[in-house]
Amino acid sequence: MSTAAAPTRPGVVLADLLPAARHRYAVDAALVAGGAVLTGLAAQIAVPVPGSPVPVTGQTFAALLIGTALGARRGFLSLALYAVVGMAGMPWFSEGSSGAGGASFGYVLGMLLAATVAGGLARRGGDRSVLRTAGTMAVGSLIIYAVGVPYLALSTGMSMSAAVAAGLTPFLLGDALKAVLAMGALPASWKLVGRRG
Repeated sequence: MSTAAAPTRPGVVLADLLPAARHRYAVDAALVAGGAVLTGLAAQIAVPVPGSPVPVTGQTFAALLIGTALGARRGFLSLALYAVVGMAGMPWFSEGSSGAGGASFGYVLGMLLAATVAGGLARRGGDRSVLRTAGTMAVGSLIIYAVGVPYLALSTGMSMSAAVAAGLTPFLLGDALKAVLAMGALPASWKLVGRRG
């Protein structure tokens, strides 16, 4: 009975449950690299938004899932690796772009911070129930926009109201759908782990 409850104790994220006692650093490195690659792949799922230089992508969803599943430290490292490799020329930002300074680069920086915060919230149980997961996804999304929208305004010369109209408003419905997916996936993962434990 106590073993079933152990995986859901506070301070643990899903990645901590992987058996890796003797190879923790190798497993952590693989998780970090895998999270960066997953984010890069998800960024290629891109739908242009009329009137906006920022497309709808899967990378925000991937970044928040990576943060919650890996925890703050590994989530930060994973998104930092994604950002650094993309700035160095790997074409895995949205729509196969790379480099720093594009109109949507602020969202990449916001995802780095959001994955870190989402990972910290997950360590406090922020991914264990539907409502907590919704809150964690909302906080992460707010962080992404808090960095991405002002960066969009600065990099394009838009006013803040124009940047909100082009870089926030068109994405709210998609973010709500992504949150619903996470609200089902993360708590279900914890239930599955609890049954196996």
